[in-house]
Amino acid sequence: MEWIDDAFRVEQKKYGLWDSYDKDGKCIITALHEDECVRATRFILKVRQEESNGKIFDVKTYST
Repeated sequence: MEWIDDAFRVEQKKYGLWDSYDKDGKCIITALHEDECVRATRFILKVRQEESNGKIFDVKTYST
């Protein structure tokens, strides 16, 4: 089992999908390609870390 950034791992699943898992074994994200799974997982973990440090993102929604 190879850990990426010493924080998560990815695993290919049924139908060729890729799942990422944290150190507790919880699934983080599912993606079509391994590289996209790694990139999205890094982004999610970064957001989680920044939120826990008090940096909350200001998300704006737009309606038509």
